[in-house]
Amino acid sequence: MSAVRTARTVVAATLVAGLAATALATPALAAPASAPAKKDHTATQQALQAAVDAGVPGAVAQARDGRTTWTGTAGERGGKDRYRVGSITKTFVATVLLQLQAEDRIDLDDPVEKWLPGVVRGNGHDGRKITVRQLLNHTSGVYSVTSDAGFQEKIFGPGFLEHRYDRWTPKQLVDIAMTHAPDFAPGTDWNYSNTNYVLAGMVIEKVTGRPYGKAVENRIIKPLKLRATSVPGTDVRMPKPSSPAWSKLYTDPNAQVHDVSKLSPTLAYAAGEMISDSNDLQTFYRALLKGKLLPKAELREMTTTVPISPELPGAGYGLGLMKQKLSCGKEVWGHGGGIHGSSSDAQVTRDGSHSIALNFNADWTGDSQTVLEAEFCG
Repeated sequence: MSAVRTARTVVAATLVAGLAATALATPALAAPASAPAKKDHTATQQALQAAVDAGVPGAVAQARDGRTTWTGTAGERGGKDRYRVGSITKTFVATVLLQLQAEDRIDLDDPVEKWLPGVVRGNGHDGRKITVRQLLNHTSGVYSVTSDAGFQEKIFGPGFLEHRYDRWTPKQLVDIAMTHAPDFAPGTDWNYSNTNYVLAGMVIEKVTGRPYGKAVENRIIKPLKLRATSVPGTDVRMPKPSSPAWSKLYTDPNAQVHDVSKLSPTLAYAAGEMISDSNDLQTFYRALLKGKLLPKAELREMTTTVPISPELPGAGYGLGLMKQKLSCGKEVWGHGGGIHGSSSDAQVTRDGSHSIALNFNADWTGDSQTVLEAEFCG
């Protein structure tokens, strides 16, 4: 969800916070010519080390190809480290809403107003004209709270050190977004907005009568036995094992580095608060793409994408899930996520047979796309 790292997570990993865009095509690190096409992760390890050589304190990745599992690390990250996954949270949230639709408890084409009356109003926003589906695929036009200059200064800039433990309600986050005009009329364009998923979490709570995190726990975390995955709520701590998360909190590349491991997850809420590790993330995305979490009809809806940009013809955004075509022609599905001191990515082939999940414990440098290219194309 970080405002510091953006379309690298939409492109190279899906989007994180919804600010400046970065190009998708990053050259892969080629594996040795004699390496077998499968089950060789030399190029992936080289990409992790290259990220550390470029200034990332620590990097970790785990890949599964068929029945084999490989884990690689560089720098100070450990192979079983847990980390904040940022916008990867969005896939969990979208999965819950699709499950609720399959149970006839909600229709994704319901107007947001039906579930959150009066919440999406102001400066041209109108929840009567926006559907829940448009929240999930970022075609709502709702302004992103993380694009607000005041919020950026307090949450992502130097003000973070003073406000890192502040508690935010979802309504407070939405109200900040409502002080701005919409990006466009609903359904007419695409733009990544963290407010969309704050609202999606609020809709889950209205439908179920419980915190959205409980729905994620009961419907996904527990059935898949994701022991390293959690929805922290108001707990500012990181569970062990984990290594520090580092941020400069400034645009100045020479700024001091700060340990930002502890923070109030309420600043991200359903747009990016979850914690996991590389093993659990792969288990989740593989189960999702193999149809273990959703009926066929709902999985079809989730994987129905809208274009992101004419400059990215191979990329599309579904419902909390993005597809991208890599330089070698392979298509992968997943999401990326960034939050203070943490940049993550999880991708899997459409058949669920080959996957990778990775993390850098820094938010000012490191290119996850290079790691993806190395794993799937190297």
